[in-house]
Amino acid sequence: MAMLGNLFFLAAFVCSIIILIHAFKASVGQGFLCLCVPFYVFYYAFARFEHPKKNVILAVWLAGWLVGGGLSGAGIASSVMGEL
Repeated sequence: MAMLGNLFFLAAFVCSIIILIHAFKASVGQGFLCLCVPFYVFYYAFARFEHPKKNVILAVWLAGWLVGGGLSGAGIASSVMGEL
């Protein structure tokens, strides 16, 4: 289960890189804000990110983090419970 969670994390990471590249193309300041300020990337992704496949990128980005975290947590919990 943790392996599948890691695949979701990888997909979310790729979408994060796409958003970050777009922010740096817009301006260096926007890119550094997305890179360094917590939660600014959420504002940028929903308010300023313009891409032909914006909906798909944001869906994979958010679902990847959420589903990946759940599956990785479940995989870790099942491995810990299996050791008891």
